[in-house]
Amino acid sequence: MKVFCTGASGYIGGSVAAHLVAAGHQVTGLVRSPEKADAVRARGIEPLLGTLDDGQFLAQAAQAADIVINAASADHNGAVAALLGALAGSGKLFMHTSGSSIVGTRAKGHRSDAIFDETSPITPSPARAARVALNDLILSYRDKGCRPVIVCPSLIYGLGHGIEPHSMQVPLVIGLARKRGCAAHAGPGENIWSNVHIDDLVTLYALAIEKAAAGAFFFAENGENSMREICEAINRMLGYEGAPSAMSMAEATSEWGEGLAEDTMASNSRVRAVRARQLGWQPKARSLIEEIQHGCYREQIA
Repeated sequence: MKVFCTGASGYIGGSVAAHLVAAGHQVTGLVRSPEKADAVRARGIEPLLGTLDDGQFLAQAAQAADIVINAASADHNGAVAALLGALAGSGKLFMHTSGSSIVGTRAKGHRSDAIFDETSPITPSPARAARVALNDLILSYRDKGCRPVIVCPSLIYGLGHGIEPHSMQVPLVIGLARKRGCAAHAGPGENIWSNVHIDDLVTLYALAIEKAAAGAFFFAENGENSMREICEAINRMLGYEGAPSAMSMAEATSEWGEGLAEDTMASNSRVRAVRARQLGWQPKARSLIEEIQHGCYREQIA
C-alpha cells in the first residue's frame, strides 16, 4: 500500500515508517529540510519537502496515498483539517498520534490514583483541552466517509528505528542528571506515568492499520513508574550514589520550561490500553527500568 506519513524524520513517525517499509509498503514521508530528506531516503522512504502549514500540499499527498499517518504533531489543527478534508468520502485510513498527557493534571510531582482507559471520561487541563477537542474532531470523521483512528501513547522509551533514535522524557532526565551529578525529579517525584516501548508501539500501529474500526481510540502502555523510580534507575545506570534530588517547581521550570515541567515532568498520566489488547496487541519488550539499566540509554546516550 501507499502510505503518507508526517513526522517521518521523528522518533515515532520514523519508527513507524521504518516498520512499514520493512513490511513492503511504499512510504512517502513529510520532512522539513533537504538534509532530512536525504536521511529518510537512505532508509527507503520517499521524502516530500514541506511543513504542516502547507495545507494544499498535505491534501494532495493524502489523496495520493492509501493510508495517512500523522505522527508529526498531536496539536496542529490546520494540518489535521487539511488531511481529513482530503480524505472525507474516500474510505481511507487516517491514523493520528495523540499523547496520554490528555489525562494529566498539574500535580507538582505528587501522586494521583486516577487511572484511565479508553472508556473513561476525561476533563482535560487547560493545557490539553485543545488536544482533546482535536481528538474529538478527528473521530467524528467516521461519519464523513473515512476511517479515523487515534493512537495515544504514554511515555515512550527505547531506541527508535528512524533517523531520530531517542524520545523526549527519559533523555531529558538523563541529561539533567549528568549536568547536576545526580538525577533530579520535580517535587517529591511521586507522580506516575504509564509507559510503552517504541518496539511495542510500532506493532500497535501495524495492528491498528490492519484491524482497527473507524473511530477507534487506543491508549498504548505496558507498565508504569514514578519519576522517582526513573531517577533512581538513572542514578544506578550512571553510577551515582545516593538518592535522587527533589527540585522545586521553580527549578524544574528553569530547567525544562513551564509547560514541560508542569504538564509532563511533574504530572501524572496513568492509562490502561484495554482496547489495544482487545484488538490483539501483545507488548513484549523489556520494561522501562530494565531498558535504563541494560539497554539503549546506557549504550547510546553519550
